Amino acid sequence: MPSRSAAGVRTGVRVVVAGDRGTGKSSLISAAASDSFPEYVPAVLPPTRLPSDFYPDGVPVTIIDTSSSMESRVKLNDELKRADAVVLTYACDQTMTLSRLSTFWLPELRKLEVKVPVIVVGCKLDLRDERQPMNLEQVMAPIMQQFREIEICIECSSATLIQVPDVFYYAQKAVLHPTSPLFDQEKQSLKPRCIRSLKRIFMLCDHDMDGALSDAELNDFQVKCFNAPLQPAEIVGVKRVVQERIRGGVSDLGLTIDGFLFLHALFIEKGRPETTWAVLRKFGYDDDLKLRDDVLPVPTKHAPDQSVELANEAVDFLRGIFRFCDCDNDGSLQPSELDDIFATAPDSPWTVDPYVDAAERTAEGNLTLNGFLSEWALMTNLDPSCSLANLISIGYGGDPASALRVTRRRSADRKKQRTERNVFHCFVFGPKGSGKSALLNSFLGRPFSRNYTPTYGVRYAANVVEQIGGTQKTLILQEIAEDGVKKFLSNKECLAACDVAVFLYDSSDEHSWKRSRELLLDVARKGEESGYAVPCLLIAAKDDLDPYPMALQNSTRVTQQLGMEAPIPVGVKLRDSKNLLCRIVSAAEHPNMSIPETEKGKKRKQYRRLVNSSLMFVSVGAAVAVVGLAAYRVYAARKNT
Repeated sequence: MPSRSAAGVRTGVRVVVAGDRGTGKSSLISAAASDSFPEYVPAVLPPTRLPSDFYPDGVPVTIIDTSSSMESRVKLNDELKRADAVVLTYACDQTMTLSRLSTFWLPELRKLEVKVPVIVVGCKLDLRDERQPMNLEQVMAPIMQQFREIEICIECSSATLIQVPDVFYYAQKAVLHPTSPLFDQEKQSLKPRCIRSLKRIFMLCDHDMDGALSDAELNDFQVKCFNAPLQPAEIVGVKRVVQERIRGGVSDLGLTIDGFLFLHALFIEKGRPETTWAVLRKFGYDDDLKLRDDVLPVPTKHAPDQSVELANEAVDFLRGIFRFCDCDNDGSLQPSELDDIFATAPDSPWTVDPYVDAAERTAEGNLTLNGFLSEWALMTNLDPSCSLANLISIGYGGDPASALRVTRRRSADRKKQRTERNVFHCFVFGPKGSGKSALLNSFLGRPFSRNYTPTYGVRYAANVVEQIGGTQKTLILQEIAEDGVKKFLSNKECLAACDVAVFLYDSSDEHSWKRSRELLLDVARKGEESGYAVPCLLIAAKDDLDPYPMALQNSTRVTQQLGMEAPIPVGVKLRDSKNLLCRIVSAAEHPNMSIPETEKGKKRKQYRRLVNSSLMFVSVGAAVAVVGLAAYRVYAARKNT
């Protein structure tokens, strides 16, 4: 049974109890379930369920007993890997079982890559020798320092029922309200992602945007999160605590962001992470402090040849954000200004591939407006859910359901011979050394480099292309390394996301031309077989070098055979790339043109035409026969009368 609902809410907690033999595992489980000490307990209990009303959170707990014998090791490991939390037991009257936690059990969990909260439980407290008292905190402190996955240590007695229910309450609490995503125990401070999430919540609750939560705003926040208002005396008390503990936590206007963050750190330090989690979940966050899927109305693509774009309203919002955060009005965002934009998002999304090096920047490394909007277009194209989550996180106030739009199918665009897309996706093919990376670099306004660095994997470049007449389209270039083409084309839907494909070759190198032609034919055949044929352009790169003999004749013959435009010549340094980029966008805007046809494709098309004309002939013949039969019947009827 799944432990989460469709909205990501926990519907159950699975706790696995492990430890050395004879440490009281089964007795602990039985005592917790029955609230009594069992006279007889089997070696291993079957799964035990504590109902949803057993603990205040209203979530049932399933407890799995285990055996530590060597014969049961495979089953034990399997159960540990499926656990939401692990209870490790030792016997209070057997010090060796306590030392085994750090020498065997905890390292074993790490070896198995079990990354869940661990509750360390000392059983048989009633059997400890009173003449040998033990300071639990003193003994466990170095162990907890070494193994940060330990959530809490507790000692209990199944015989006297001391703290037995607390064991599984803490295990459930560690799963439902984990401390580790929120708080750094070593630094004794909130973690960065938690701070970002709470900053967004503060911003949403600061209705008058004065940088502080007034008494009324604080009360609204309390009602929204906990369904109960704060009394005036309680508000005064909260402010007093903050004022006494942190400078600048309260201003004349109310509770500041520093004070708001301090309160949540205090809740967690006092062992009340559930308070902070209640706030985070009310505002749509999951256990990873990312917005849940149920608060992200991402439009659904019904076909692989559809894509997702930002709606005009969302683009206008982003333009406004850019202008607002461009504090020095230089038309670009410094890294610190970009960080400010994403200060309320889980992370800064463009610091990792494929976004980190995919947009236009100034010589100082600042992001231009075109670069900013292009990064958003790229993220929306590749990961619509991530794009919408970040859009909401940075303060988009429009209807999230209409922030993104799904485009018409590319196959429908071809039939209608036009497209309504604002973002075009171009695949860049070519042999090694043909100039693919140079094209992407030129597209982003970067200087030409003679140092050759091969591309491994996939690389993207996105920018705005201004056409004649002033219209603007966003173009995404996706460089596909030569070594990866075979694997890429093995996917039936590999060309579904493509609006136009370009094939570069070094016009001074005959081998480069032949290899580019092979790639073109492979892609053309794939398009014909899959039904995702795309416009294609050949680019004769390094045109300012001496061409190899017969270069022009060979390329012209191939393009004529395939029904394509003649190759577009560009120089080594791609100084004239603006014209090339406009040609690429123009090809994408006319999805029914520049589609190469192989001989096999032409024969297939002729066959279909023949079949269609035959069917038309049969249909016309049948219609004539029906009309003739009807006319005969009318004639016969008249003759009889």
